[in-house]
Amino acid sequence: MERLPPLNAIKAFEVAARAGSFTLAAAELGVSSAAVSQQIRNLETWFGKQLFVRSGNRIALTDAGHAIYPQTARALGDIAAIGQRMLEGGLRTRLVVSVPFSLAELWLAPRLATLLDAFPHMAIDIRVEDDPVDLMRQNIDLRISYGDYHYPGLRMIRLVHDDVLPVCAPQFWHRHGHGDPGLAALHESLFIHTNWGPNYASHPTWTDWFAAAGGNRALDPSHGRRVGLSSLAIASARLGLGIALGQRVMAQADLEAGRLVALSSVSVRLGHPYCAFMPPAKADRADVAGLVDLLAKTAPPGLSRERRVEAGPEGVFRWPAFPVVVKQAPRVQSSADCP
Repeated sequence: MERLPPLNAIKAFEVAARAGSFTLAAAELGVSSAAVSQQIRNLETWFGKQLFVRSGNRIALTDAGHAIYPQTARALGDIAAIGQRMLEGGLRTRLVVSVPFSLAELWLAPRLATLLDAFPHMAIDIRVEDDPVDLMRQNIDLRISYGDYHYPGLRMIRLVHDDVLPVCAPQFWHRHGHGDPGLAALHESLFIHTNWGPNYASHPTWTDWFAAAGGNRALDPSHGRRVGLSSLAIASARLGLGIALGQRVMAQADLEAGRLVALSSVSVRLGHPYCAFMPPAKADRADVAGLVDLLAKTAPPGLSRERRVEAGPEGVFRWPAFPVVVKQAPRVQSSADCP
């Protein structure tokens, strides 16, 4: 057998390169920062190359480090995958997908049905969880996240840059539309607000939407209906509980089926795109690549291009197909600007 580098040092290198920190690597490995640093020094001695540039508490890969990281990550990923499959009782391929709560039911599940047509005997494990997740330790093949900045060192593909638009049930608008006067004339108790939580700062609000539509109305969320998930806002609108500023990727099926109607040709783009992250060792697997390709190709009409249509003062018009005017929401610079 060819001479192998020290495997503990290889593991320490992979985690440190992925985490961008000896401290974070130590926490993941359950050892001290000094132990990680010593393992890295051992590996650098073995290769005769410096793998990291150290600057205080910050580290960055050197050219030599960049050269060996992809193959190192792939090799460790393959070993982890073999171990997981053996523990599960066989070598059958299992696709493990991690997804945020809001995307699981209304966006991912319908597309998995299409994937299973191509891979009818595939075993799938869907894990619904918030960022961050440890793809390597949890043997995750694919993570879908809001934002493109979460997992440096992993392969990343932008799937869709979603937008939001006013939607409601047809019967709700029949009761409350009052001859189609426009959204600005409706009582603020009829609007559904999505509370994205304390970690989000780039999501558009009703105030942003009215500004994009040429108005200046500011709604008080305490006077309307508030929900904690984008998917719950869509469900509430479908049930006739109000008008939601719904995400188009989640509302697509309901709009096409007539369970929801779009009340405006104006939509406001989210602050970040949805992205797929994959360990380098798994990114080229047929099932992983197939799902990523499917997700990237099935964005609702209008998200991949911008064009304008004529609309009234609040953008209200009479039963269109999909709204197509897309405006960028104002960015809020904040440390809480994360998915």
